[in-house]
Amino acid sequence: MSNNLWSLVTLEVDGKPVACIERDGAFYRLAPSLARVGLAGIDTVAALFGDWARARTALDAAFQKLDPADKIVGTRRLAPLLYPGKILCAGANYFDHLAEMGMPGAKKEDQRLFFFMKPPRNAVVGEGPTVHVPIGTKAFDWEVELALVIGKTARNVSVENALSHVAAYTVSVDFSARDHNRAPETFYKLDWVAGKANDTCCPLGPRLVPAAAIPDPQNIGLKLWLNDELKQNGRSTDMIFTVAEQIATASRIMTLDPGDVLLTGTPAGVGVPKQTFLKPGDRVDAEIENVGRLSVTIQPSR
Repeated sequence: MSNNLWSLVTLEVDGKPVACIERDGAFYRLAPSLARVGLAGIDTVAALFGDWARARTALDAAFQKLDPADKIVGTRRLAPLLYPGKILCAGANYFDHLAEMGMPGAKKEDQRLFFFMKPPRNAVVGEGPTVHVPIGTKAFDWEVELALVIGKTARNVSVENALSHVAAYTVSVDFSARDHNRAPETFYKLDWVAGKANDTCCPLGPRLVPAAAIPDPQNIGLKLWLNDELKQNGRSTDMIFTVAEQIATASRIMTLDPGDVLLTGTPAGVGVPKQTFLKPGDRVDAEIENVGRLSVTIQPSR
């Protein structure tokens, strides 16, 4: 992170979540830092999105006046936002990912942007031994994704204005049970809930960076390693539908509220084309340029 930009982190301290401002790898309690600049009563990251414009101004001011007395050390980083209002995920939104899934040469005009949802309180986790294999799956897969947090209500917004509704970005991994996603015995042949909405299968982190840290979300790198082996190495330039187009389309389906999260798709390199899947004990490291690295270790089903 740039020395001139704050980021937001939620640490586990004595078994409890503590919201913090991060600067140069050090963490400062959010509540007293904001109170010092006139914004009292904010003690969670989620509370910032009640009035993001005011909160952003206060965060800029607090960042310049951080007090060493507020510095803390946590045992680990939880998901920075506990918890989103809702989580929308764009499906099959990179050309190279479509190619590896059996659709080489796909054209944008032939595609339709679609979304699925994950349950915020149950799916969102932070770093560490936090992700559990969904019960009964034999095809547990990974997808690194750029995630954004909505900061201003978006309803039927234009593509041109869509990015003005973004408050922050973070790293996410869309874990899925590929075998549960398929439902050939049903009329629709797919079951997005069984495949994508499992507990612990949406880690977020390690931090939220302000939108200013990523002025062009269409030109950043995404990587994912499985047990130190690089599996995904792409750029957001390969998205079929841009971040702005995704926000605009989603906002025509439903109102996007402050504190909602949108996952924007994954590049090639997932496990299913090679039938390589996750098992307990595997470590997944997901990294996005200008945001950071999120590391989780896969745990048994529960």
